[in-house]
Amino acid sequence: MARKLPLADVKVLDFMWVLAGPGITRSMADYGATIVRIESAGRIDPVRTVGPFKGNNPGLEYSGLYANNNAGKLALSLDLSKPGAREVVFDLVRWADVVCEAFSPKAMRAWGFDYESLRAIKPDLVMLSTCLMGQTGPLARFAGFGNLAAALCGFYNLVGWPDRTPSGPYSAYTDYIAPRFGLVALMAALIHRKRTGQGQYIDQAQAESAMQFLTIPILDCAANGTVYSPVANYDPSHAPHGVYPAAGDDRWIAIACATDAHWQALCAVMKRPDLAADKRYATFAARDARRLELDAAVAQWTMQFDPHASERALQAAGVPAHTVQESADLAADPQLAHRDHFVKVTQSVAGATAVENSRYKMSGTPARVDRAGPALGEDNHHVLHDLLGYSDDRISELVAAEALG
Repeated sequence: MARKLPLADVKVLDFMWVLAGPGITRSMADYGATIVRIESAGRIDPVRTVGPFKGNNPGLEYSGLYANNNAGKLALSLDLSKPGAREVVFDLVRWADVVCEAFSPKAMRAWGFDYESLRAIKPDLVMLSTCLMGQTGPLARFAGFGNLAAALCGFYNLVGWPDRTPSGPYSAYTDYIAPRFGLVALMAALIHRKRTGQGQYIDQAQAESAMQFLTIPILDCAANGTVYSPVANYDPSHAPHGVYPAAGDDRWIAIACATDAHWQALCAVMKRPDLAADKRYATFAARDARRLELDAAVAQWTMQFDPHASERALQAAGVPAHTVQESADLAADPQLAHRDHFVKVTQSVAGATAVENSRYKMSGTPARVDRAGPALGEDNHHVLHDLLGYSDDRISELVAAEALG
């Protein structure tokens, strides 16, 4: 008999959109929370327009990114400009334990859905607002996505080559960091409510959350005046260290020698006893001083072989190394397959599709991921009739008033 999931009694009204916010409620859905996701046909979630698309069909219900980030949720379509839709929201607030939103600070206040207004309806409500810069301060109205937050926080100035323009980490970097912090804060607030009966408001600035990953550069600058800058693949304590070309079209392998033993093992795998015996490379300091010529020697060897073959040989010899994996590599990765990282689920329009499993493995209450992100308005009747107890006549009235759109 399957155990009850740990969040099975938690009810969430979800105004999240794009990436950072929905990532929080997706994790809650994995562990049993009932998530009612609000979206409007007049203002669709932009992530629905982002690929990859199932069957290369760029339709609103075919986005793999949307399907993954909203798996397990219920979809209610509401046109919030209609009075009837606003009443539905207030009823959902009475039903919910948690309200989450990811708009700029002015949006929820303009609708009358800010924390003070909703707390008047549900005194023990827990509410989370997550946006780029938080709800207060001179940059509170600065709206944008994770690529802007990554630039603002300083990530872009640390990644790339010293003689080129900043490149930054891939895509909307902070959108994949902030949800972890938001989820922890939300769980803490729910525990506090369970113990005390008190709700609370959580104001999460995604940029501030992501800056936890810049602790060393920030502290080094504050304490020593050190300003970090792009250094490409250079590492102050590893040599050789880099990403080297491999056989094939745009294939690469990452190698990091942290010790003299790693260096000797690398030379043995490359069948270069001459390098192993050369006193010019005997210590880290010596290798660090000649890293460019060593990089050239390593690249001359790696480009002859498939990266997976080199990875296996190097790892067997104790050298830290791994193929730079493409999407196809990840789909076939035996480690990810062993941990069921990708699961096949169904989307009502797109059909069978793959999404990521839960990011956490809990032995007593394993996650349940059995549904992709829902189609727009797919669960309107279930939410209104089954969760809120609306009669068929009242639902018909909402349809006639164009509130469900």
